[in-house]
Amino acid sequence: MRVAEYVNFDAVGLAELVAKGEVTSAELEAAAREAAEAVNPQINAVVETWPADDDPRPRRAPLGGVPFLIKDIGVAMAGRRTELGSRLAAGNVASVDSSLMRRFRRAGLVTIGRTATPEMAYSVTTEPVLYGATRNPWNLERSAGGSSGGSAAAVAAGVVPIAHATDAAGSLRIPASCNGLFGLKPTRGRVSMGPDFDELFSGLAVQGSVSRTVRDSAVLLDRIRRPEPGDPYVAPEPSRPYAVEVTRPPGSLRIGVLAQAWGGRRTTAPVAHALSRTMCLLEALGHQVVEVEVDLGASWEEFVQANAVLWTANLAASVDQLAAAFGRPVDSSTLEPVTLAGYHYGQRVSGAQFVTALGIRNRVARSLARYFAAYDMLLTPILPELPAALGAHTEGAETLDGAGWIGRVLEHSPFTMPFNVAGTPAMSVPMTADAETGLPIGMQFAAGYGLESRLFRLAGQLEQASPWSDRTPTVWAGNPQPAEEHSSRHLRPPGPRGTAECIQVSGGITGTGAVTTQEGGTRS
Repeated sequence: MRVAEYVNFDAVGLAELVAKGEVTSAELEAAAREAAEAVNPQINAVVETWPADDDPRPRRAPLGGVPFLIKDIGVAMAGRRTELGSRLAAGNVASVDSSLMRRFRRAGLVTIGRTATPEMAYSVTTEPVLYGATRNPWNLERSAGGSSGGSAAAVAAGVVPIAHATDAAGSLRIPASCNGLFGLKPTRGRVSMGPDFDELFSGLAVQGSVSRTVRDSAVLLDRIRRPEPGDPYVAPEPSRPYAVEVTRPPGSLRIGVLAQAWGGRRTTAPVAHALSRTMCLLEALGHQVVEVEVDLGASWEEFVQANAVLWTANLAASVDQLAAAFGRPVDSSTLEPVTLAGYHYGQRVSGAQFVTALGIRNRVARSLARYFAAYDMLLTPILPELPAALGAHTEGAETLDGAGWIGRVLEHSPFTMPFNVAGTPAMSVPMTADAETGLPIGMQFAAGYGLESRLFRLAGQLEQASPWSDRTPTVWAGNPQPAEEHSSRHLRPPGPRGTAECIQVSGGITGTGAVTTQEGGTRS
């Protein structure tokens, strides 16, 4: 299979070709490697590749034979390096598969390498000292987001159709937004962290994926969900597979809109315009859309401080374990400045401070639960601004202490973290792009605990109403000509900034006029 053909299929589509015998798993792997060779020198998303040792099992698995990449943190593959983006863990080789890795194998995925992460997944941009910066395939001077920036950049550029990602503060949704992808953060307890961990970052972190189509994310989540014995959190089982939910109408939803973030960070004009256009589309599809204020359950200062305590205390424990395991010092030779500052801050966190922080987590969870008792979803931007320039997030960071760095992270990404704290599902949907720069703009939809089904139904409807699969970035494996000659011609940009027209609805209807939609969907 030629790369130009390979990039036109999503993961489910490729697996169907394998199952029918129209292409082999080896041919897909070869195409993925060729794609990586074409684009990775420009985007630096894939840090290592290896010969696949997975059994594709095409007739027994919905993703049989599909090339796949795992993030360099949060999952262990026997015999392969897992370095956490850090010099402290450089050369670390996993001895056994983690539970998640076994589920990836059972899904039929063929794992061919690992993707970049910021050190310890401790940033919303992927610029680690160990690998160097990952670049956004839409604009090489911009960040690919973090901490799953390597996975997102690789998928956006066409290396693989879907890749592993994690999310502890927006680490899956932010890169999805920056790279024009779909990404859903599951409910806490939906995917096991076992066997080595009962939870990560005190329950804030979850496992997931980034993909170019909604159905790919749904099919993979169906294969990796369910708890392991001893898990501290167990999410309620869905009534039907998520892959089925994608095809079902969502019904008329009551959707609140939070245009300005908690903490006072103002949403910039391009993002505000994209949000207005998304609201217009939702209304055209028959949903009730109303601007709301959402009580976080704590002041922004309390929220930031609680997360600083939880993050740094967890970080300090992890760093001590790694240093002991590898016999390495904990200093500037092994850790970057912001990680080292977080480590020292976490060492000073008291037990009482940690318990108080968990109390704040509880208050936030219960406050957002009250909101979701009144509304089906909450719509926000993923980020208040376009993807940042490389280096912007870390400029002057060496002067910050551990709490100061968490404050900066939350200033840049104030919309995403509350749903990690509450443990509720949220997704990034690539609704549109900035007319001036062509950069993608993702919108966040959040739902109540355990309600991924509701999110997948809406995502399927939005994907049908305003498709995004025809958008390709500047650096794209399917276009072998030099990047500067590629004009992102497949991008369908929004209208002039400042207008309120809707995103175009598939079928040719635009503006605020009514469209024909499927009716009869019920809330779950």
